[in-house]
Order: sequence, then structure tokens, then C-alpha cells
Amino acid sequence: MTTAVVTGAASGMGRACVESLRGLADVLVAVDLNVPDIEGTVGVACDVSDPAAVDTLAARVRELGPFRALAHAAGISPTMDDARRVFEVDLVGTQLVLDAFEELVVPGSAAVCFSSSAAYQFGPFVDADQEALISDPLAPDFLDRAASAVSDSGFAYGLAKVGVIRAVGRASVRWGLRGARVNSVAPGLIDTPMGRQEFEQQPIMKDMLARTPLGRLGEPREVAAVVAYLVSDAASFVSGIDVLVDGGMMQGTAAAG
Repeated sequence: MTTAVVTGAASGMGRACVESLRGLADVLVAVDLNVPDIEGTVGVACDVSDPAAVDTLAARVRELGPFRALAHAAGISPTMDDARRVFEVDLVGTQLVLDAFEELVVPGSAAVCFSSSAAYQFGPFVDADQEALISDPLAPDFLDRAASAVSDSGFAYGLAKVGVIRAVGRASVRWGLRGARVNSVAPGLIDTPMGRQEFEQQPIMKDMLARTPLGRLGEPREVAAVVAYLVSDAASFVSGIDVLVDGGMMQGTAAAG
């Protein structure tokens, strides 16, 4: 009885991942802050920024059967909270989940974490001190130092997502030694409740859409399809990378100067 897990499963891209991963494993675990009520899944409540809650989630997965796949979509966007909380959920939470599930990996296990196209927008401006900061998100004083260094929630989001890509790279080395894989996906402008909230409060989002060559928002299922590929046996030699799913937005931005 193999087990697949989706965090952030209640809505948006996480919910789409639930559908895309049906049939991959015998048991599908749907995880969110509150227990998701999704037919054909085992619902689990978990705050991914809470170490005890993440450990409890991993223990539940261990009970259900060998760990086959994880889609870690849980996260918050810049308008949802302050910089400290963005770092806590998006980066610390990702590191906690990767570490907890590392204890469950078996040959053939695979995980995909969610970064963001924001990592590509902010990545060129990350300095050495910031790189050092995000390289150790579980340090006891990490959140204090991060909140002191970055007060803007938008920049915190971009920096945290760079940290996610770095965390996935590190994990791919450790997991790979046990026959398992880890990758990440970087969604661009996707039509989700979270994305629509950003559009309403961040005028720059309209400019980003105008620079997207495909000329539209992405759909959650389009990101979920990439996730499904990355955890599938078809991607058995793909590990340690980030896949940008943005409709060409970053290229359009570069072309616009």
C-alpha cells in the first residue's frame, strides 16, 4: 500500500495536484490547515511551519504505507501576512517537510516542492549575506534575522522561494543516495484564489501578465500536470532541478527590457 501526499490540498494548485496524483499510489493523503474533505483521500490537518505538526504528519504517512510521492504546495503569498510569517511558512515549512519526509524515503520516492517565478525575479539581487541566511532556515535565530534583514513581504516571498530552490537542491543529494528524487516547480501567474488576491492588491501583476507571451493566466491543472510528471516513473532520472511554469513570462520580461 503505497502513499502519496499533497499539502495545501484544499484549493488552488494543491487541489489540482490531488486530482493529478490520483492513481499514483494506493493511498492519497490531502493536507491543509484544516482537514480537507476530498473524496477518495485521507484528510490531515497540519500547519507546515509547526515542527510537531509536520512530525505528526510524517508519522501518519508512515502508518499508511511506503512513501511514494509528495507534492508540497502549501504556502502563503505576500499579501497574506508579514515578512516573518512568509519566511516561516514558505521556507521554514518547506525545510521541515523535506526533513521529515527524508526519514520515509525508499527507492522510487519522489517529491516536488513549490517555489515561484518570483525566485527568478529576485534571484539576481540576492547578495552573499542573504544567501547565507536562507541556506540554514532551521537555525534557532533564523526568523529573527530574516525579519530584521527583510521587512517587505514581497521581497521576503521572493527570497524565501529562492531558499526553497536551494533546499530542494540540498535534499536531492541526500535523497538521491537512497534512490529517491526531489525537484521543485516555479509557477508564474496562475488563476487561483491566492493569485486573484495578489492581482487585486498588487498593480504590478497586470504588467507581468502583459509581458507573458501566452497572454493569459495559467490554470492550476497545468502546473499540477508538471508535478505529476516530476513524481512519475517517466522522470526517474530528473532530480535537483526547478521547473519554471510561467507561460514565458520571464522571457517576455527580459525581451521587454
